[in-house]
Amino acid sequence: MTTERSVAELLGAAGDGDQGAWNALVDRYGRLVWSVIRGFRLDAASAADVSQTVWLRLVENCHKIRDPERLPAWLATTAKNESIRTLRLHKRSVPTEFEFDIVDDRSPAIDEGLLTTERNAQVLAAFRKLPPADQQLLELLTADPALDYETISSIIGRPIGSIGPTRARCLERLKKLLQLEELGVDDTEDERG
Repeated sequence: MTTERSVAELLGAAGDGDQGAWNALVDRYGRLVWSVIRGFRLDAASAADVSQTVWLRLVENCHKIRDPERLPAWLATTAKNESIRTLRLHKRSVPTEFEFDIVDDRSPAIDEGLLTTERNAQVLAAFRKLPPADQQLLELLTADPALDYETISSIIGRPIGSIGPTRARCLERLKKLLQLEELGVDDTEDERG
């Protein structure tokens, strides 16, 4: 039975060129990096570039990290900073976004799959109408691996105590947007009135 290596062990081994240690770090924290980057709505190529830059920064700094247990916060902050830098560089370009509907072939019934796909599309459409700060917070709260409130607080620059209440308000806004969409009400008119 193998025991999971600590972050400090992985960082040390990775810094010494151990490819297995690098792979373990990427496996452990890759989703975290992507969840932060996705919050900035970069196109696929820019998001991939930012991700590579984050891992390059880790290569450059793995022996300089004083508190290895804070690596998730370091990666999240680096992903945030690189995403902002990329957005500034591409400020004048207008990204094109393509969406593909992917049907799950494992669905037991076609109508059930269609209802699920339709509901998911409604939730995604409502989610995209949320302010960017709400979207980022909800993405960070659902990141895999899960982030603690301290890490989320450092990423979004808000006090830890405000995260729970802010999350509740974000979910309430999402629920309201879904209800308005189901009723066929234009939410932009509702926000003005």
